[in-house]
Amino acid sequence: MSEKPLYVRLPREEADRLERAAEELRTSKRELVTRLVAQKLDTLTVGHHEFRPSPPDEVLTPAQAAELLQVSEESVLALADVGELPGRRIGDEWRFARAAILAWLGAPEHA
Repeated sequence: MSEKPLYVRLPREEADRLERAAEELRTSKRELVTRLVAQKLDTLTVGHHEFRPSPPDEVLTPAQAAELLQVSEESVLALADVGELPGRRIGDEWRFARAAILAWLGAPEHA
């Protein structure tokens, strides 16, 4: 088996832990690191990653609705205040359903 030198700087705490483990296991740090790397790489899939984005919020704040529509928050609030943009006032705050905003955006304009 050919060997390749590896030089690694570890944080002091982990270096101390490695040294203690090697002493307790009565093995060299090189052997311990070799076994740990082999063990981890056997259980690790390198190069294959599954990405699952979190689902979008169903209820949006005015800022989130503005970001979705790519307009200013002031525009969202103005449209909501005159009843053009579907939303609900809860106390002093506006909230918008993502589905309603997208449906409103996709609806044909009334003449």
